[in-house]
Parts: sequence; structure tokens; C-alpha cells
Amino acid sequence: MTEPEPSFDDADIIGRRPRLPRLPLRLMLPSLVTLLAICSGLTAIRMSIEGRYDFAIGAVVLAAILDGIDGRVARLLKSTSKFGAELDSLADFVNFGVAPALILYAFVLDQLRSFGWIVALVLAISGALRLARFNATLEDPNRPPWTSAFFVGIPAPAGALTVLLPVYLWQLGLIEPDQKGTAMVVAVYTLIIGFLMVSKLPTLSGKKLGLRIPRDMVLPISVVLVLVIALLVSYPFEVLTVGTALYLLTLPLGFRLYRRRLAAWKAEEAAATGSDG
Repeated sequence: MTEPEPSFDDADIIGRRPRLPRLPLRLMLPSLVTLLAICSGLTAIRMSIEGRYDFAIGAVVLAAILDGIDGRVARLLKSTSKFGAELDSLADFVNFGVAPALILYAFVLDQLRSFGWIVALVLAISGALRLARFNATLEDPNRPPWTSAFFVGIPAPAGALTVLLPVYLWQLGLIEPDQKGTAMVVAVYTLIIGFLMVSKLPTLSGKKLGLRIPRDMVLPISVVLVLVIALLVSYPFEVLTVGTALYLLTLPLGFRLYRRRLAAWKAEEAAATGSDG
């Protein structure tokens, strides 16, 4: 007696793997943006090896823009996931740790030989430690809500764009990498930025900017954004230099605001404890 041939459903069970559920496209979009950011960071490394520093800087700036977009896209589409968060951390290390370190090494730090390479390593490692600490503090349940307006240390994208200031100045003709002492000055500046990235210095966070915009401010803000983009495209290194200088000037302001908020929070906690007692 011959055995009956398996039906279509039996064949699926016996010879095929179970079908995986289809994912909606909106769940993939944030990760695709992050992958584009990684491609931009790797392209920056290639451009620095070829000595095309203007394109390398442009690739890092593009990676920073994409880094600011992917999280907002995920929240807008309600497609945040653990996978996306891990991929974003990997992208930040490549784009804002490894890429600027190799750009600076190819630009001028190679003149210092082994010491220049050590400085580049310190910058890359600082970026990795900064990201690891940021991911760890996100899961702290005892963190006061008001601290979300501040970062601990310079964030990785801002650190990458800030540490590349010597390249901006060279593009503007203000410094020459072949001048005596330039490499050492750049090395010291790089170490300072790396230290600020891993330090506990409170810096202002712009994550809440743009979440709620008054209706009467939509048009003025749109005009300002168009103006900034136009200036960045037409005068990229002038805008990046001015932006870096302004950001460095905000560091003391962020520290003072943090201390003020901390003092007010402690006073509220003390008052609440006293009223409970």
C-alpha cells in the first residue's frame, strides 16, 4: 500500500521553514537612514586617505545630519527598536570616532609618527567610551527628568565636527599643516576635545528642539533654516568654523545652567522631604 502524497500544507511543515511575518516598510526606514550614515562615514575615511579633505568633511557633516534624522524618523513612524538603537551606536562610533581620528591623522598627525597615531587612537577610544556611557545612562531609573536637557560631556557628533576645526582653518588658508609646530598644536587640541567627550561636563542637548513649535514661529524658523542651509552649501568652511566657535562658547553656559537646575532640584527635594517629615 502506497503512502499518500503530502498535501501542500504538509509539505510546508516537512520540507520548508515556517514563513516569517512581513515587516512594514516604516520599520525599515530608520535603519536604512542609519546605514546611509555609516556609508557616509566610511566614505569620509576613503576621502581622507586620498587627500580630498573637503569631501571628507562633507561626508562627516552628512553623517551628522543623517544621525539627527534617523531617531526622529523612528519616533515619528513609531518604529523604534533595540536593533535600531544598537545600529545607531555602531554608526556613531564609525562616523564620529573612527572617521575624524583618521582624517586628522592623514591631515597632519602623521607628522608626529607614533605619537600622532596615539592621539588618533585616543580620540577614537574617547568616542567609543562616550557612546557606551550614554547608552548606560539611558537605562538609569533614578535619573531626574530635567537632566534630559543636558548631555554628559560633548556628544559624539558635536565632538567630531568640533575636533575637525584645524581642517576648516586650513581650507580657509589660516593655517598650514607643514608649518613647524602645527602638528603638535593640533595634537593637543585633539586630546582636549577627546577629554571633553569623556568628561562629566554637562553640555546643552538639542534633542527637544523642534518637537513643539508655536504656529507663529513656523515661517521665521523655516526662513532661518533655509538661510543656514544656503550658507552651509555656499560657504561650508566659514559656517563650520563659526559654528564650532559658537559651540565651544556654549560649554560654560551649559555648565552654569546645569548647576542652576541642579540647585533648584535639590531645593525642591529638600522642601518635599521637610514637608513629609
